[in-house]
Amino acid sequence: MTGRTRIGVLLGFGIGAGVAVQARINGALGARLHDGIAAATVSFLVGLVALLLAALFDRRVRAGLHRVRAAVADRSLRPWQLLGGLCGAFFVAGQGLTVAAIGVTAFTTAAVAGQLISSLVVDRLGLAPSGRTPVTPRRLAGAVLGIGAVALAAVGQHGAPAAAVSLLPDIPPVLLVLLPALAGVGLAWQQAVNGRVGAVGGPAAAALVNFVAGLLLLVPVAAAVLAIRGLPATPPPEPWLYLGGLIGVVFIAVAAFTVRWIGVLLLGLTSVAGQLSAAVLLDVLTAPGLSTPAVAACALTLLAVLTATLTPRPH
Repeated sequence: MTGRTRIGVLLGFGIGAGVAVQARINGALGARLHDGIAAATVSFLVGLVALLLAALFDRRVRAGLHRVRAAVADRSLRPWQLLGGLCGAFFVAGQGLTVAAIGVTAFTTAAVAGQLISSLVVDRLGLAPSGRTPVTPRRLAGAVLGIGAVALAAVGQHGAPAAAVSLLPDIPPVLLVLLPALAGVGLAWQQAVNGRVGAVGGPAAAALVNFVAGLLLLVPVAAAVLAIRGLPATPPPEPWLYLGGLIGVVFIAVAAFTVRWIGVLLLGLTSVAGQLSAAVLLDVLTAPGLSTPAVAACALTLLAVLTATLTPRPH
């Protein structure tokens, strides 16, 4: 394992920890608003405002955006590579639409399975700036172990919160599981194309493009939910409930250059490991006792990372 790979692995863990913290914040905001889609839209809006302010006051961010525009003009960067944020928005929208019907366990397991399997394909095709990486038995085993770790962590979790209401009541749950699986597939593609944008314009420019694209999907979905459910509850006054978007800015930007060092699969595995580890730590800090399956799942994800990264010695 090279020094750059080691740093990338550590950054991947940090990204996963950020995802776990953001999920807790956005979940709390969604519970207070009684609308998960509205919470996700608010999170994206806060992140976008922060990035626009950065672009206003930092010439390096503006220069990065100019480079992205020039790359699109000369076709070294294709327009579809600017749409990674759509996949992030699709993920949070799918969460809001299906968790009430299929439960957190099924959603998380299906999404991670889709993400890690897709990561193998994305790396094989060379869609990320790290280039082509073959599907080796070790990398495949790492992906399988990662999926198993998430399924293990889900043991003991049950369905959606009691207050949740399904927006898709007429669709069988067995078909609804396909939605988070597709969302997971999209996350791998998102990391790859955001890495391409980051390689041209820098991490901040990649994050800004990501948040703009995400809102293109979230705003109409939020409007549709608003038409079905009516207005969400009064926004809570606590400032910490609106920090999810700022955390998202950080981990999207960091992922945009980390993927260049370690590829999409390893970024996915390390972020899952970081997410599970941070979730266990948050549980320790906010609730008594430790979940044995969650601790075992953390150990299994570490094994998955080692399996995917270590190369056998030549004979």
